[in-house]
Amino acid sequence: MKKRAWFCAAGLILLMGTVTGCQGKYQEVAVTDASAETDTTPAPTKEIKIETTTEAPAEEAVESGDWYTFEERTEQDGKIRSYLTGEMVDAAVGNRRPIAIMMSNDKASLPQYGINRADIVYEAPVEGGMNRYMAIIEDYDDLDRIGSVRSCRTYYTYFAREFDAIYAHYGQSTFAKPYLVNVDNINGLDGIGTVAYYRTKDRKSPHNAYSSGERLNKAIAQLGYSESYSADYKGHYRFAKTGHEVTLDGAPSVMEAARVYPGYVMNKPWFEYNESDGLYYRYQYGAAHKGNEGPIAVKNILFQYCPSGHYATTDYLDINVHDDSYGLYATEGKAIPVKWTKDGEFGLTHYYDMENNEVILNQGKTWICVISAQDSSNVEVYGK
Repeated sequence: MKKRAWFCAAGLILLMGTVTGCQGKYQEVAVTDASAETDTTPAPTKEIKIETTTEAPAEEAVESGDWYTFEERTEQDGKIRSYLTGEMVDAAVGNRRPIAIMMSNDKASLPQYGINRADIVYEAPVEGGMNRYMAIIEDYDDLDRIGSVRSCRTYYTYFAREFDAIYAHYGQSTFAKPYLVNVDNINGLDGIGTVAYYRTKDRKSPHNAYSSGERLNKAIAQLGYSESYSADYKGHYRFAKTGHEVTLDGAPSVMEAARVYPGYVMNKPWFEYNESDGLYYRYQYGAAHKGNEGPIAVKNILFQYCPSGHYATTDYLDINVHDDSYGLYATEGKAIPVKWTKDGEFGLTHYYDMENNEVILNQGKTWICVISAQDSSNVEVYGK
């Protein structure tokens, strides 16, 4: 008999319906190439269960023996530990800044090309009930088609900056444009656009703009961006050491998580755990989610609940990715509630369990679902 857990993290009632503190920080009104699918199916109403905690996250609550430190990131036999996955990769790839490229998720754009190579994917809502992806890829040189590439929203610039990535996008919302100066970016609407992107004839605009590894590298060279990580960059996540894999057994508030639903209305995605390989396979639109290289599967899932609203009378979302909130972490068929906090406007986002231990990710790919706090009651976690 299947079990279902309504998951809602602590204190979300206080976050719902408010976006105080971020309206003056960033705004966006119009998009250059936005298109919306129409799906007005209402999300089901679910009970919200609230737990509360007031403790501040501990800075060093985890024994460093269980996770790789920055100091241990050394080259061995031509390989080095990836900042994105924690796995050993070719040093030339692992020491190079990754690409963070916007991708469409409209049905008309499927499949996404290059998404199977993504080490980290951010999925976040935009206007009209749509979701859009930012795929962070470090090994992209041999890809001849990446995308389709879509436009920027302000919050994605902050996500890209957390990984010292070069941000690739085709256009932007009007008020997101000032924030592009905060991240090295390749804009399809600038002069570099004809170098970095091309259009195909097998899709209709705006779903036919693509890039490639060769084009991205050429654009990076012409724009004069450094290919090396910043000297003060020390990585984002803590990754479990080989032989110290995270199981979440005995973790506070742990639950079985054979299937996990972020609750997005339009594409209705979910993740299913496969015990044979220890990965979560992704589904959406009622079927397996496949990129051009096959089914999409990840090792870690993070749900990040963010207070959100709309800009003035527009349909465009104002998502607050700065103020502390809550979420969920799933790996190895189990999940726990988490808290997250950000190190200032341009700092890293850290995730903590309910006992204030910083989350350790398993080595492998990670998918982050950014979820409006008021929609967190739609999140579902199912046991076996």
